[in-house]
Amino acid sequence: MNKLLLSFKRALLSFLIFIFLFTSCGSKKDVVYFQNAKDFETLVDTDTFTPKFKVNDIVSVFVSTFDLEAVKPFNMYKSTGESQSEIVDYVIDINGNIDYPVLGKIKLIGLTVEEAKTLFKEKLSDYLKDPIVNIRILNFRISVLGQVNSPGRYEVSGERITLLEAIAMAGDLNIKGERKNVLVIRDFNGTKTYSRLDLTSKELFNSPVYYLTQNDVVYVEPNKSAISGSVTDTRIGTIISVVSFLVTTSLLLITRN
Repeated sequence: MNKLLLSFKRALLSFLIFIFLFTSCGSKKDVVYFQNAKDFETLVDTDTFTPKFKVNDIVSVFVSTFDLEAVKPFNMYKSTGESQSEIVDYVIDINGNIDYPVLGKIKLIGLTVEEAKTLFKEKLSDYLKDPIVNIRILNFRISVLGQVNSPGRYEVSGERITLLEAIAMAGDLNIKGERKNVLVIRDFNGTKTYSRLDLTSKELFNSPVYYLTQNDVVYVEPNKSAISGSVTDTRIGTIISVVSFLVTTSLLLITRN
């Protein structure tokens, strides 16, 4: 009887090991990035992408010149506490404009930061000599969701960010992430576009959405292993319960005999 009991235990252990290997297996071709990149291969970045202003962007504009008195009407400040103040920010309205002191409505939608600076300098030339204009997008954020190690919303300090940098900020994909079908959702003035990228191919660098814009959403969906694993986990629980019941019943019958 002891030998029979030992055989049951070995069979059950073998079954559990098989299930574990079956549900955790994954191939190299589904995991490794840039698989078709060759040794010492050179790829020249010809992308001149720069983000453009969108509706609801929050914009900081600061004008300076040698004449401090002359520039005062163009820089509005708000009080933030005891004897402290900060420059007023502007929100691009539904028509693509901001309402700027003295100059009135200025259309920024669709312009890059440099193009906006040039526009401001042209409009300020009637009032100021050699004005210097600093403009920043204050709500440059991207969201990374799905099968990454630290999903969330991230602030971008510079003027542009790549998809790979965004993924790195989110702690990289976990082993359950689908690397061949990463989704980038982009909204430009109410129109959403959906683009899918393959992280296992070097062609990723040529994608028009490789450089992200403000408020882009990156979604990493679960791979086939993760999807099948979630279904299998439920089945495994049922199978183990059934096997345990059969083993217990068999042992009781053997004991009685």
